[in-house]
Amino acid sequence: QVQLVESRGGLVQAGGSLRLSCVVSGRTFSDYVMHWFRQAPGKEREMVASISGFGGRTVYKESVTGRFTISRDNGKNTVYLQMNRLEPEDTAVYYCAAGGMLGGSPNSWGQGTQVTVSS
Repeated sequence: QVQLVESRGGLVQAGGSLRLSCVVSGRTFSDYVMHWFRQAPGKEREMVASISGFGGRTVYKESVTGRFTISRDNGKNTVYLQMNRLEPEDTAVYYCAAGGMLGGSPNSWGQGTQVTVSS
Protein backbone atom coordinates (compact mmCIF):
# COMPACT_ATOMS: atom_id res chain seq x y z
CA GLN A 1 0.00 0.00 0.00
CA VAL A 2 1.32 3.43 -0.93
CA GLN A 3 0.24 6.89 0.10
CA LEU A 4 0.33 9.78 -2.35
CA VAL A 5 0.14 13.44 -1.43
CA GLU A 6 -0.08 16.06 -4.16
CA SER A 7 1.04 19.63 -3.83
CA ARG A 8 -1.52 22.39 -3.97
CA GLY A 9 -2.64 23.37 -7.45
CA GLY A 10 -3.80 26.85 -8.17
CA LEU A 11 -5.20 29.49 -10.46
CA VAL A 12 -3.11 30.57 -13.43
CA GLN A 13 -3.72 32.65 -16.50
CA ALA A 14 -3.76 31.09 -19.93
CA GLY A 15 -0.24 30.83 -21.27
CA GLY A 16 1.22 30.51 -17.81
CA SER A 17 3.01 27.67 -16.07
CA LEU A 18 2.50 25.56 -12.99
CA ARG A 19 4.37 22.62 -11.48
CA LEU A 20 2.64 19.91 -9.50
CA SER A 21 4.49 17.52 -7.25
CA CYS A 22 3.47 14.33 -5.50
CA VAL A 23 5.30 12.69 -2.62
CA VAL A 24 4.89 8.93 -2.30
CA SER A 25 5.45 6.83 0.80
CA GLY A 26 4.92 3.26 1.87
CA ARG A 27 6.84 1.18 -0.65
CA THR A 28 9.92 1.28 -2.87
CA PHE A 29 9.19 4.25 -5.09
CA SER A 30 11.20 3.09 -8.09
CA ASP A 31 9.10 -0.09 -8.26
CA TYR A 32 6.16 1.96 -9.45
CA VAL A 33 5.14 3.43 -12.72
CA MET A 34 3.78 6.86 -11.83
CA HIS A 35 0.99 8.78 -13.52
CA TRP A 36 -0.85 12.05 -13.60
CA PHE A 37 -4.54 11.94 -14.43
CA ARG A 38 -7.09 14.72 -14.55
CA GLN A 39 -10.84 15.08 -14.43
CA ALA A 40 -12.68 18.13 -15.69
CA PRO A 41 -16.26 18.90 -14.63
CA GLY A 42 -18.70 16.66 -16.43
CA LYS A 43 -15.95 14.60 -18.04
CA GLU A 44 -14.33 11.26 -17.38
CA ARG A 45 -10.97 11.01 -15.69
CA GLU A 46 -8.19 10.82 -18.27
CA MET A 47 -4.50 9.98 -18.28
CA VAL A 48 -2.26 12.99 -18.76
CA ALA A 49 1.19 11.44 -18.46
CA SER A 50 2.98 8.34 -17.21
CA ILE A 51 6.62 7.66 -16.38
CA SER A 52 8.46 4.39 -15.86
CA GLY A 53 10.15 3.42 -12.61
CA PHE A 54 13.54 4.90 -13.42
CA GLY A 55 12.24 7.62 -15.70
CA GLY A 56 13.51 6.21 -18.96
CA ARG A 57 10.13 6.07 -20.66
CA THR A 58 7.22 8.48 -20.70
CA VAL A 59 3.79 8.57 -22.29
CA TYR A 60 1.63 11.68 -22.77
CA LYS A 61 -1.92 12.53 -23.73
CA GLU A 62 -1.70 13.96 -27.21
CA SER A 63 -3.14 17.36 -26.32
CA VAL A 64 -0.45 18.03 -23.69
CA THR A 65 2.54 16.73 -25.64
CA GLY A 66 5.13 19.47 -25.94
CA ARG A 67 3.54 21.52 -23.15
CA PHE A 68 3.65 19.19 -20.14
CA THR A 69 6.60 17.24 -18.79
CA ILE A 70 6.46 14.41 -16.27
CA SER A 71 9.58 13.63 -14.28
CA ARG A 72 10.55 11.87 -11.07
CA ASP A 73 13.21 12.04 -8.40
CA ASN A 74 13.55 8.59 -6.89
CA GLY A 75 15.83 9.92 -4.17
CA LYS A 76 12.96 12.14 -2.97
CA ASN A 77 10.10 9.72 -3.72
CA THR A 78 8.54 12.48 -5.76
CA VAL A 79 6.94 12.75 -9.17
CA TYR A 80 6.42 16.08 -10.91
CA LEU A 81 4.23 17.48 -13.64
CA GLN A 82 5.57 20.66 -15.21
CA MET A 83 2.76 22.36 -17.12
CA ASN A 84 3.62 25.13 -19.57
CA ARG A 85 1.50 27.16 -22.00
CA LEU A 86 -1.58 26.28 -20.00
CA GLU A 87 -4.95 26.54 -21.68
CA PRO A 88 -8.44 26.94 -20.18
CA GLU A 89 -9.12 23.39 -21.39
CA ASP A 90 -6.49 22.18 -18.92
CA THR A 91 -8.74 23.19 -16.01
CA ALA A 92 -9.39 20.06 -13.96
CA VAL A 93 -8.70 18.22 -10.75
CA TYR A 94 -5.29 16.61 -11.20
CA TYR A 95 -4.52 13.27 -9.57
CA CYS A 96 -1.21 11.62 -8.90
CA ALA A 97 -1.39 7.83 -9.21
CA ALA A 98 0.89 4.83 -8.83
CA GLY A 99 1.17 1.33 -10.20
CA GLY A 100 0.01 -0.51 -13.25
CA MET A 101 1.54 -0.23 -16.67
CA LEU A 102 2.94 2.78 -18.48
CA GLY A 103 -0.09 4.58 -19.88
CA GLY A 104 -2.39 2.12 -18.13
CA SER A 105 -4.59 1.97 -15.05
CA PRO A 106 -2.99 2.71 -11.68
CA ASN A 107 -3.62 0.94 -8.39
CA SER A 108 -3.32 3.82 -5.94
CA TRP A 109 -4.47 7.42 -6.10
CA GLY A 110 -3.80 10.72 -4.43
CA GLN A 111 -6.56 12.99 -3.21
CA GLY A 112 -6.45 15.34 -6.19
CA THR A 113 -5.63 19.01 -6.55
CA GLN A 114 -7.51 21.70 -8.44
CA VAL A 115 -5.86 23.50 -11.35
CA THR A 116 -7.82 26.36 -12.87
CA VAL A 117 -6.68 28.19 -15.99
CA SER A 118 -8.37 31.49 -16.68
CA SER A 119 -8.73 32.91 -20.17
